[in-house]
Amino acid sequence: MINDNLKSYLSIGSRQSQNCLFHGDNLNVLKSLEKRFTGKVKLIYIDPPYNTQQVFDHYNDELTHSAWLLMMRERLIAMVPLLSEDGSIWISIDENEVHYLKVLCDEIFGRKNFISSIIWEKKYSPSNDTKYISNTHDYILVYAKQKTKWRANLLPRTEAVNKRYKNLDNDPRGNWTSSDLTVKTPSPNYIYEIKTPSGRKCLPAKSRSWSIPKSTFLKLKAENRIWFGKAGNSMPRLKRFLKEVQDGIVAKSIWLRDEVGDNQEAKKEVKQINKEQVFTTPKPERLLEKIIKLATNEGDWVLDAFAGSGTTGAVAHKLKRKWVMIEINGSCEGHCLPRMKGIVMGKDKIGVSKITKSSGGGFKYFQT
Repeated sequence: MINDNLKSYLSIGSRQSQNCLFHGDNLNVLKSLEKRFTGKVKLIYIDPPYNTQQVFDHYNDELTHSAWLLMMRERLIAMVPLLSEDGSIWISIDENEVHYLKVLCDEIFGRKNFISSIIWEKKYSPSNDTKYISNTHDYILVYAKQKTKWRANLLPRTEAVNKRYKNLDNDPRGNWTSSDLTVKTPSPNYIYEIKTPSGRKCLPAKSRSWSIPKSTFLKLKAENRIWFGKAGNSMPRLKRFLKEVQDGIVAKSIWLRDEVGDNQEAKKEVKQINKEQVFTTPKPERLLEKIIKLATNEGDWVLDAFAGSGTTGAVAHKLKRKWVMIEINGSCEGHCLPRMKGIVMGKDKIGVSKITKSSGGGFKYFQT
């Protein structure tokens, strides 16, 4: 399964499992995995050192800028062959190196394959000892292997989203919401006068036009798909019925802590794994849950080459994805290994486990 120079150290749970945890240098392991995994990994998520010029308990984060870029470049290049043609890579980073990393990724993955720069609200309270502006967010850079072949999954519709749909006019088609009928890029042919039921005459605002031609508007109005407000005097809006919308919702680029957790939540989770040596910079399971659900389906391969406390593999396992994690520091044995053992043995009650209640399966632990 794996190259001969990677010696199997321990097998946990099912011996048929293909999941792998590697304790070793990620560059060497990535190169060793190329024969087995070329073109097979649907999602790579990495949370590399941010180069904050600090020394943490589990790793040194004070490389020079050029050394950090070289370190990242070598590893990103090694990851490219592993990605499937419809795969993607998601990279957590903060303001120290995000713009330089963006340029580096444009070079390696192609600027045309850039998907998004996601903002993650990592904490709520400001740091009162900050001299300038308290930073409360991180970034997640997203690139596709081939943008033309990659599509994000839809997110499940939530009760909060569905509550936005109401039936203000007792329409037999059920609950609906309304959307703007104008667009900011005007078309001269789509500028025409509309008369409301109250008799008021409406035109789009200056520099805008209606989004549909007059013939389509008249058709929609006849079908009671235009809303003029309760008094029949408002600017026209298009009615969109709940039963006609797609099954899920498209992800946005700002992820709030209420949706995906924050640093505080992540710390609570890792303390349940090792409260004697708490991992300094973990990510919450809900954050990885959203990424994995957006970028993969059950049975897909997920890889994390900077495993840290093991959140990626933990969530991937619970969501029935196959996974590979690589970590060189002591957190591999202190956090990743016991964390994954707990999940396999059904003892894990952290984060996503409250929803998935997943256990079983297995993994192989390698020391390199």
